[in-house]
Amino acid sequence: MNWPLILQSMLPEHLLLAGMLAILGLEIWSGRSRDGHALAVVAVAAAGIAALWLHATGFSAAPFAGHYSVDPYTTLPKAVLLGLALPVLLISRDDFAETPYYTLVLASLYGACLVVSSDSFLTLFLGLEILSLPVYALVVLGFLRPQSAEAALKYLVLGGAATATLLMGMSFLYGWNGSLELAVFGDAVLAGEPIALAGAALIIAALFLKAAVVPLHAWAPDAYEGASAPVTAYMATVVKAGVVFAALRVIGTTTLTPPVLGLVALLPLVSMAWGNLAAIRQTSFRRMIAYSSIAHAGYLFFAFLGAGAGRWEAIVFYVVAYGLMNLLAFAALPRGADDERQDRLDALKGLHRRRPAAAAMLAIAMLSLAGLPPLPGFVAKFLVFRNVVEAGHTFYAVAGLVASYLGLYFYLRVIQYLYMGEPEPSAARGQPRRLAFAASALCLAPAVLLTFFPGWLLDRL
Repeated sequence: MNWPLILQSMLPEHLLLAGMLAILGLEIWSGRSRDGHALAVVAVAAAGIAALWLHATGFSAAPFAGHYSVDPYTTLPKAVLLGLALPVLLISRDDFAETPYYTLVLASLYGACLVVSSDSFLTLFLGLEILSLPVYALVVLGFLRPQSAEAALKYLVLGGAATATLLMGMSFLYGWNGSLELAVFGDAVLAGEPIALAGAALIIAALFLKAAVVPLHAWAPDAYEGASAPVTAYMATVVKAGVVFAALRVIGTTTLTPPVLGLVALLPLVSMAWGNLAAIRQTSFRRMIAYSSIAHAGYLFFAFLGAGAGRWEAIVFYVVAYGLMNLLAFAALPRGADDERQDRLDALKGLHRRRPAAAAMLAIAMLSLAGLPPLPGFVAKFLVFRNVVEAGHTFYAVAGLVASYLGLYFYLRVIQYLYMGEPEPSAARGQPRRLAFAASALCLAPAVLLTFFPGWLLDRL
């Protein structure tokens, strides 16, 4: 084995692993519970910088040929995932001081980075499980309300179902082709043989379940609501981005054909419509974000209808824009002692009078998630639908645009609460998080850059 090549190729993963070992080792050495926040932030920042360095130098290698490789198309998504994790860690400071939380987050990020560099279903499966398993524990770790345990159990059971579905699809493709390489998926779609199409459909269904695409979304509202705000932010951004990048590795530049095309078109379309409609009725902010996330999962998978060349550009830009705006919203949210009460949308009424900066950031996040120009969310949706139209699927593009307009109401309703609602005398006031300003700045600065200069990122994709 070429150990220097392995060390350089897996530098982001190794830095995350070093962070985990340092956090655990420090606690074992001291003999008492330690706050791993600073070490976790340093480890993730170092791993993100390493991924950017590998991308900037155009580094390419295959230390484990056929299973794991690194090139500019893998190092950039790693940098995106690690960059999105930094604001999550910053807003976690007030909610978690225990070592297990930060160790679990770093372990999950390790799995996400492994997914992005996967060349075989074996590595992809391993990465997805390392990404997902710590999150099951994170949902229940805060235990801020009685529903947390139930939400974690539901997430665990349905996550297990997704794992079983993925394994079944992999076994079908292996039985058909005798290979575990990800390229087999494209061959299966184009071959059109029953066992190959069954395997491809099961793999897509497993990814839909992990990304909460309708009708495989039942776990998301309860898990998002039952978890603490930082964990919900992590699931809505990093976990979802990791699953979408896994789909990008599997599908690649394969041109989808019926019946797989119908599956990837119809279910995400239903997800857009149902997610936006169901969000209208929610009274919990995190539950509303869950249904918003379900709708955005539809947009992200809709991008696979487009041509292979534009698929990469649309998905990466959408992940960045969507992730930044979600994290900006969570960073701006006040934190209260009564989590259930503070999570109600009513608690946002009149926020602009108490904390005008927080209200402004929440409003920007909602407008961008709604896809209104000139914010990054508009450019992201434009790229997705443009690629769908250019691929000749005009009907699906029009239907998707109609479904996206359904989401305007509930995003604008949040802004109405912020600026036009009268705060209730008994409403929970909440306090800003200690590192909320730093987390908001990390989200707002690139969002402003993408608003005025979206080409800056697009030219680098």
